[in-house]
Amino acid sequence: MNLGLENKRVLITAGAAGIGRAVAEHFAAEGAKVLVCDIDPEAVQSVQPSTGIVAVATDVSKSESVAKLFEEVDRRLGGMDILVNNAGTSGPSKPVEEVTDDEWRSTLGVNLDAAFYCSRSAIPLIKAAGGGSVVNVSSTAGFLPYSLRSPYCTAKYGVIGLTDVMAMELGQHNINVNAICPGAVDTPRLERVQLMAAQSRGVPIEQIRQAELKLFSMRRLVSVQEIASMILYLCSPHGRIVSGQSIAIDGQTISSEY
Repeated sequence: MNLGLENKRVLITAGAAGIGRAVAEHFAAEGAKVLVCDIDPEAVQSVQPSTGIVAVATDVSKSESVAKLFEEVDRRLGGMDILVNNAGTSGPSKPVEEVTDDEWRSTLGVNLDAAFYCSRSAIPLIKAAGGGSVVNVSSTAGFLPYSLRSPYCTAKYGVIGLTDVMAMELGQHNINVNAICPGAVDTPRLERVQLMAAQSRGVPIEQIRQAELKLFSMRRLVSVQEIASMILYLCSPHGRIVSGQSIAIDGQTISSEY
């Protein structure tokens, strides 16, 4: 299938590793012009020019950093057709009463504030291009409560709310806006989350891994390629009529509790 993404100008936040890197590579393979940002300087340096992907270091949880990022967007891409708000952080794994101010603010900052800051800057550019797409990466934690994950769940619920409002506002400008809600994705980040869960519950990590698989009817983790494929579809002409949706990519989560 020809996805019709050649020469589309794409910004992907947290795009130098994990899910974002897979999404960037898929867009580049379709002939899109891709700029990624990431807070990890080593991940940024790992993006080779030969991939056709431009990488810059940015902390998108800070509005002033996003303003500088969009100066790079203008210089490197000359506009924008597609924004993928992928930046996220797991936050703490602890009861509500033990969450600190810094943990709360930093988790919402990366997961929710960043999506707002980048969207606010991107929307005028996408309008100027005659339309395009925004994909916000939420989570199954955006519609299911997960114990010990209050900052993360709150942020991901917020991402879905932001998506719904943006879709309503921007449809008339030929811009579709959707949220994707991954379940357990096979990445190093999942390993860290599982380790935190094991430590907070005082059990071996393997017990957490096995219990987590039983939460999904398909009994397996999601691959980064599956996430990337859905995002590209939503941004292609084939998926442009899809808007205001929160799409779970999780092998059907049947419970949120281990």
